[in-house]
Amino acid sequence: MKIKAAVVYEKGQPFVMKELELDPPKENEVLVKVSACGVCHTDDVARHQIIPVPLPAVFGHEGSGVIEEVGPGVTGFKKGDRVGFSYGYCGECEACRTGHPFGCERNRVLNFSGQQFDGTKRLHDGDQEVSSFFGQGAFASHAIVHVNNLIPVEEGFDLGMVAPMGCGIQTGAGAVLNYLKPDPASSIIVTGCGPVGLSAIMGAKIAGCTTIIACDIKDSRLEVAKEFGATHTINSMNVESVVDEVKKITRIGTNYAIDCTGVGPCVRQSLNCVRSLGTCVILGATEELTIHVENELMGAGKKLIGIVEGCSIPQVFIPKLLEYNKKGMFPFDKMITYYDFDKINEAFEDTKNGKVIKAVLRMD
Repeated sequence: MKIKAAVVYEKGQPFVMKELELDPPKENEVLVKVSACGVCHTDDVARHQIIPVPLPAVFGHEGSGVIEEVGPGVTGFKKGDRVGFSYGYCGECEACRTGHPFGCERNRVLNFSGQQFDGTKRLHDGDQEVSSFFGQGAFASHAIVHVNNLIPVEEGFDLGMVAPMGCGIQTGAGAVLNYLKPDPASSIIVTGCGPVGLSAIMGAKIAGCTTIIACDIKDSRLEVAKEFGATHTINSMNVESVVDEVKKITRIGTNYAIDCTGVGPCVRQSLNCVRSLGTCVILGATEELTIHVENELMGAGKKLIGIVEGCSIPQVFIPKLLEYNKKGMFPFDKMITYYDFDKINEAFEDTKNGKVIKAVLRMD
């Protein structure tokens, strides 16, 4: 079938609206009419080939929509079902079978190779095959998605609101609620108050952390952080030392730190904000980092951890977050700005410039 998609043909180049051919669903796949898709930093990282994905490619990995057709072997979904999309996993390796699909042995292949679950591609531009990001390629009017990527969505939830939960939002909230699981009396600093960091702050509030410090370089985002639960804020541009400011608030440093910046010196700063026996979690796509292991990590018994997708099983965790939202405990929808699909390049630019916190494209 003919579909409309936003295609990247060369490294770092803008998205080009194009008519592509999409093959029908194969075994354990569904065809979805895409309603919306979140704009995520991971899409931009891959577009610039920091995470290599074969080009040309259709990015977009925080999709949602309505199933139009089911392929052979699909039993848990039917035509007309409302679904959100998340990451792919095999369901068969040791990590998957022990309840850790975010650590799937085939994670990189299923999400970054540009191929579907069976190792083939469904998108074509004439005679040229086109990659699908995260096995979905949701920057499109329609997508082929494997059942492992799907999350059922109840009536009553706007699919445009559900879409961005598939990666960044579950990553931030899950880092706190699924991995750290902090005691209510604990303290945490979150550096980088984009959608991932703000989701972590909301998660910390749900967990009952009594000291929640938000750190960013934009006062506007720090104001949003306070609205979402931060008890203290630090603009790192306005202080001589973030670590010193944290110790003024906590005396000996925080129990936990989450760094969402992807910047090596910021990760090091986050690690140094943590007290002895504390934990620093890296969520940003960070490249190189230099630390003095004895002085900054081992000697104080600290942990420096990188986690994937908030240690989340999407089919379990995302419905929980939606329930928290319904009860007013997780108001993530307040950080969303919607764009028409044709405005995809504008949405990415506004996100990069900090004009918006979380851009979501609407396809319908």
